[in-house]
Amino acid sequence: MFRDRADAGVQLAALLEEYRGRDDVILLGIPRGGVEVGAQVARVLGLPLDVVVVRKIGAPGQPEYAVAAVDEDGGLLIGDRSDVSRAYLEQAAADERAEITRRLEAYRAGRPPLEVAGCTVVLIDDGIATGLTVLKAIGLLRERGAASVIVAAPVVAPSSAAKIRRHADRVVAVAEPRGFAAVGQFYDWFPQTTDDEVRAALTPSSGI
Repeated sequence: MFRDRADAGVQLAALLEEYRGRDDVILLGIPRGGVEVGAQVARVLGLPLDVVVVRKIGAPGQPEYAVAAVDEDGGLLIGDRSDVSRAYLEQAAADERAEITRRLEAYRAGRPPLEVAGCTVVLIDDGIATGLTVLKAIGLLRERGAASVIVAAPVVAPSSAAKIRRHADRVVAVAEPRGFAAVGQFYDWFPQTTDDEVRAALTPSSGI
């Protein structure tokens, strides 16, 4: 479906043409892969790109399966799994809050964040499986005064898209395929994005 994240970003940008060059629109990528996709959208549409760091908490023994999510302000969103203890979630959340702080310092390199209050925010990820991190990010952006929140991703699990539509103003996806097991299954090349690649995508030439 997608050669790589760059290809996915170009395809996603084609669905976001109505936002091209608007001075009331900003893009926020969810690291790491969402920033790489977002950089392509920013390039094609001439929009500023920043980062919003939200971290998932994986299930015990299943780190890739999100059971909760933590945002930049430390807020915790717990999913539907009832077999995960509160003690586990609190300890994992503390660890992820420390990682969020590290990433914000590393990625922005002293630059101030883009102001979201009163803006239309396009929240970008490289794919959405459970949707917990995206839901947490939407809540954070609402708290910060975003006028509207558009969730955009190349590929979204249909069940997650339905949940997110109840909280976002709009969901934009290239595909919402059945048989969704993992984001990587829809990419020919899907390596882990590095911190250096995120920093490169967030350089001033990208719009910050």
